[in-house]
Amino acid sequence: MKDSSQQYTTQEKVALYQLVRPFLEDMTDEFKELSKKKPDTALSINKVKMVNRLLESCRKVLEEEKSLQFLDLIDEDNIPQNSDVVLMLSQYVVAMGKFRSNYYDTEAAEDDLFRLGDQYKDRWFTHPDT
Repeated sequence: MKDSSQQYTTQEKVALYQLVRPFLEDMTDEFKELSKKKPDTALSINKVKMVNRLLESCRKVLEEEKSLQFLDLIDEDNIPQNSDVVLMLSQYVVAMGKFRSNYYDTEAAEDDLFRLGDQYKDRWFTHPDT
């Protein structure tokens, strides 16, 4: 159970997190595979746009997080290689994981504690008015 210093996020950010996290993980895996085969191959402009679209959504989730200052979008004028994108995506994966650990927890389900033994429930810590 979290203490009184628990931080809260919004339901909107939680919903966006839940939407983009699987895409981020899959994209990271795909670029890792590409990087193993052809690490020095430059991305096409279409891939740059796809990656940036996903990263922009991640940035909305992370907009109030300290980690955002370390996260960049791909510069369309300076097309990166597959291995560069793996590094960038990995940083976003870590930041999104930190977001989850800050605002998601398992706590004792007080209503069922005596009836069912040690029961726990998972929950996001969101502002009550969002």
